[in-house]
Order: sequence, then C-alpha cells, then structure tokens
Amino acid sequence: MSKLRPPPQSLLDKYRGGDFRPLYTTSVTVRGGEAAHGRASGIAISDDGELIVELRLPVELGGTGGGTNPEQLFAAGYAACFHGALSMLAERSGLSIPEASVTATISFGRDPVDGLFALTADVNIHLPGLEKALAEELVRNTERLCPYSKMAQGGIESVVALTQ
Repeated sequence: MSKLRPPPQSLLDKYRGGDFRPLYTTSVTVRGGEAAHGRASGIAISDDGELIVELRLPVELGGTGGGTNPEQLFAAGYAACFHGALSMLAERSGLSIPEASVTATISFGRDPVDGLFALTADVNIHLPGLEKALAEELVRNTERLCPYSKMAQGGIESVVALTQ
C-alpha cells in the first residue's frame, strides 16, 4: 500500500465561513432485495460503485445473518473517521501513533423516551506508548474534530424528502 499524501494544510485550518461548506459528498442507495425489506435482505451500493454490500438482519433481531447491517456500517464509519482525525492531529503535533486503534461499538435498542428505537455508541481508543495525560488530550481534541463524534453529541442536519 502506498503512503498517503498528507492532507492539505488548509484542511486542518479552522474554517471561518458562515455556512456549511462540503468537502466531499457521497450517496449510497439501498434496495429491498427478495424480502422487499432493505434491512433484512437489501443491497447497498455507493454512487461510485466502490461499496456494494448485502444487508441482512442480525440473528439477534430475528434475521438470518450472513450479511452486514446498518449498525456495523455505522460502527465502521465512526471508528474510521475517529482514527483518521486522531492520526491527523497526532501528525500535526509531531506524535507517532503507529499502533493506535479505535473500536466503535454500536447498540440498537429501545428508546425509553418515545418507546421506539435508538442507537448508542461507545468508542474505545487504544494508544500504546503514549503518556496518559497526552493521550487524553489527543482524544479530547479528536472528539472536537471528528464529524462522527460531533454528530453523536449534537445531532446532524438531516433532510428527508420523497422523490418521484
């Protein structure tokens, strides 16, 4: 695997604009599959074709398993995003964290507020070789940078629209 190019300095500089400024946008479409139920038998395909995954309801939720599910995809995205932000901040601070790992655990369950469903997220960061105070500071700063952490703590702007 080739070494990644460092991000442009401007990517790490604080943005001073008044509106959200997209840097990257992607779309994933889910179709329902044989059960006409995206979560139980669907397929998810990204707009560039790089992501194609079969979706299956986990055995724990009454499904057959044998595919991925929204919780696993969310956990992968959260862990990858947090690890990326962690790595950028470490590099910018002159820290070496080659053995760093991030594990995101997502739980799907009942929401006591409305009686429907909700997700919880636990993110565990392993930073071997880093002094505890320095590791804690790096994690706190990463929480402020990582868009998934910001979304988990403050919500996300979301527009749901019917298209014909």
